[in-house]
Amino acid sequence: MRAVLPAVSWAFRRTWAMNAPLVSGVLATAFLRNLLPAALVLVARSLINSVSQAVDSGEHVLSSILPLFALGLSASILEVLSRNLGIYFSDRLHDELALRISSDVLEHASQLDVAHFEDPGVQDVIERARQNTAGHFSKFIRGVVDTVASSVQIVSLTVVLIVIEPVVTVLLILFAPLYLLVHSRIAQLRYETERARTTRRRWTSYYVSQLTDRAAIPENRLLDLAPLFVRKFGVLMAGFRDQNRILQRKGLSARLLFSLLAITAFYGAFAWVIYQAVVGVLEIGDVAVFGVAAFRLPRTIESVVLTATHALEHSLYITNLMEFLAVRPRIVSGSRPIPTPTGGAIEIRHVTFRYPGTDQPVLRGVSLELRAGETVAIVGENGAGKTTLVKLLARFYDPDEGVIRLDGVDLREFSLADLYRTVSFVFQAFNRFEATAAENIAFGSWRVLLDDRAKVEEIARRAGVDAIVDPLPRGYDTHLGRKFGEITLSQGQWQKIAIARAIARDAALLVLDEPTASLDAETEHQIFSQFREIAAGRTCIVISHRFSTVRMADRIAVMGGGRIVELGTHDELVARGGRYARLYDLHKAGGAAVAAET
Repeated sequence: MRAVLPAVSWAFRRTWAMNAPLVSGVLATAFLRNLLPAALVLVARSLINSVSQAVDSGEHVLSSILPLFALGLSASILEVLSRNLGIYFSDRLHDELALRISSDVLEHASQLDVAHFEDPGVQDVIERARQNTAGHFSKFIRGVVDTVASSVQIVSLTVVLIVIEPVVTVLLILFAPLYLLVHSRIAQLRYETERARTTRRRWTSYYVSQLTDRAAIPENRLLDLAPLFVRKFGVLMAGFRDQNRILQRKGLSARLLFSLLAITAFYGAFAWVIYQAVVGVLEIGDVAVFGVAAFRLPRTIESVVLTATHALEHSLYITNLMEFLAVRPRIVSGSRPIPTPTGGAIEIRHVTFRYPGTDQPVLRGVSLELRAGETVAIVGENGAGKTTLVKLLARFYDPDEGVIRLDGVDLREFSLADLYRTVSFVFQAFNRFEATAAENIAFGSWRVLLDDRAKVEEIARRAGVDAIVDPLPRGYDTHLGRKFGEITLSQGQWQKIAIARAIARDAALLVLDEPTASLDAETEHQIFSQFREIAAGRTCIVISHRFSTVRMADRIAVMGGGRIVELGTHDELVARGGRYARLYDLHKAGGAAVAAET
């Protein structure tokens, strides 16, 4: 209850703030709908007794019967109206909640740091928040309303029965709280079981993606991994099924036990009421009303208990949403705007960095200066820290030690939104957006370019992408990607689109992380013959293993073991005979061997 009560308060405050009129409509119709059964029972009792007295007296007097009949008719019509209006308001509220909660989850996810999505613990929190949170939220609100409103029906029916036979109070005290306690415990067990499954749920999603994702299928098919993945998926799902079976048996046992005890107890009370009517203590209308109410009350109690425990269970899932929304970004945005125009001078001083959850530094005391408008290439073996260093430039992470400055100002002082607009990336694992060719380019600066086709086409020409787009069936309006369309591109063509998207941003710093990894030599030459024009006025960092690319840079930084071990022009580094020269000699030897074989 300590966990549930804050969730209840938080959920209702959030729901009320979202749409108070709809919440009021749901509450009003629910309470009205659950008060009317007791009113109808009382009207029916009076009507039956009036009819019985008229029959016994032989007087056909309708003056006392017709008002009761009209009252019953009015109450029945009101019950129908409240029930249907309640359904309408509940459905409306469900849709509003689904929209708001789903949007809140996505908006909050968009504000989290890159590091959060690389942390397995946070991934579990995100996964729990994604598990139909909007549905749980909506069902919780509806469940609480129905529970409270139905409790009104139980109380009102109980009052009617107590007037006729007080023993009903004892029956309620004996059965209802015990039944609620048992089902609450089962609901808690279901939630705890599901929460413990989070990581295994992510594994099942992984196996499904491996068996259905277009990019994964070719290699998995060749390696014949499908039977293995299907088996692993089946083992996980069978474990879920076996756990569910235990909980289902507990729920069945509790429901059967309560139903049998309740029926036995209420029939015993009904028999006692019949006996009292036979001996003249009660009237026939009392017997009829007690019978209707007594038969309805156990089902109402069972329904309320089940609704309450389901609401309790859904409230536990709301704590998942609260836990997710409580995750705060680790990268704190500064407030200082980046001046326009931006020079683009970068100063990296004594930077050391470890990925969260690890003790081994990836970068160790790195220092490097990039002059405004300069192009610097970074080379080194895999794992040397090249990509990590440029991620720090975009503040995907903050260094553990040292400082990075843009035009002499610590990056941490700048607004993150301004900083992101100042940096443009072509990532190794770039996105292939399911969108038109024009949109794939315009996404580089979508607020400016989505409605400016002429500018998009100009950028495409500068990047040499027009030769790819023009032959497409609908040109720039051709949908790219096979998930929703029928046209896709080669890896190299997609990479050229990504480069065009990067230069579409009016960014002072351009980072190309293996920009030509998927391009052939001729296409690479075409791209970099235009490089000076593409990079004009920008500070550029190029990460590449291709010496034909890096030698075009103004300077080359060589990384090894998380440090910058050499710095200079291509000719200077070759003449120095150090690590770069050895790598270059290996590259030339490999090229000569390939040429000889050819």
